Amino acid sequence: MSEDIFNTQPIVDSVSEPKAEEAVQVEKSGKPALKKKGKKAAAVRQVATGRTYVKATYNNTIVTFTDQNGNVLSWCSAGQCGFKGPKKATPYASTMIVKTAAEKVKQYGLKEVSVFVKGIGGGREAAIRALNANGFIVTSIKDITPIPHNGCRAPRPRRV
Repeated sequence: MSEDIFNTQPIVDSVSEPKAEEAVQVEKSGKPALKKKGKKAAAVRQVATGRTYVKATYNNTIVTFTDQNGNVLSWCSAGQCGFKGPKKATPYASTMIVKTAAEKVKQYGLKEVSVFVKGIGGGREAAIRALNANGFIVTSIKDITPIPHNGCRAPRPRRV
């Protein structure tokens, strides 16, 4: 018998531990960690003309800047600016809302706006004046307050 028949090398099992380079990083939860890819800075599109929606109610005022298709560019409300309670519907709060929303929309290069006003709150006219004061050219003003055509059915008469 020759020594070739009896191989003295140990048999290697098919399952082996990964090397240090091949080791998979594991989070605390036990799942493999995913590498985070960095986001590319998206180019901000330029919008020359747009729309401004002012919703002025008795309790709050909301201003929204959109492009001509209605895609929202920025918005702001009185609560977001730090006003609370009945101060949210004041003309001063309305001017501060327009100022904050205008700062957000400056990156889009918005110059001309057509204003759509909804509601009967105190900040209606103040918002339009603030738009003009913040450097926007107001091309048109339209009131889109919903008006009921005969409205809902009236409640039954009260019996005393």
